[in-house]
Amino acid sequence: MTTDPADHARPAWPPHHAPPPVARLAIAPHADAVRRIDGVWWPHSTDLLAELPELLSALPFDWPRITHVTVNGTGWPAFPAHILVSGHVIRLRRTATRRPGPDTICLVSTGHGRWDLAIIPPGTPEPEAVRTMAEMARTGEPSPA
Repeated sequence: MTTDPADHARPAWPPHHAPPPVARLAIAPHADAVRRIDGVWWPHSTDLLAELPELLSALPFDWPRITHVTVNGTGWPAFPAHILVSGHVIRLRRTATRRPGPDTICLVSTGHGRWDLAIIPPGTPEPEAVRTMAEMARTGEPSPA
C-alpha cells in the first residue's frame, strides 16, 4: 500500500502581508516667511483613501491634528465626504475647478492653520520625483518640472 504525499504535507503558513508603503514626503525647511507651498508629496497611487492615512502619519510631530483635506486636481477617483484616520474624522473635499500649476493637497487644522503640499503624480519617474523632493527639503521650493 502506498501513501499519498499530500497526506503528509506541511500545514500552510498564514499568508505574509507586505507592510504598507511609506509616505514619500518632503517638507520645506522651517522659515518665518509664509510659503505658497509647504512641501511635496509623492503618493504611490491615486487612491486617496489608501494614501491619506500614510501621509497624515508622516507629517511632522509638531503639526496639529488635520481636520480637513482638500485635493486640487482631476486625477483622483471619487471619494466620500469623510474618512476616519487614527480615530479622527477627516473631512474630504475636491476643488471644483482646476487652477493653473501643480496639483496640490491642502491640509487644514481647524483653529491652527493650513499647509499646502504640491503633489508629484504617482507615475512620475523616480529620479525626477526624488530630485523634486530633495530640492524642497533643501531650499523650500520644489525643483522646476
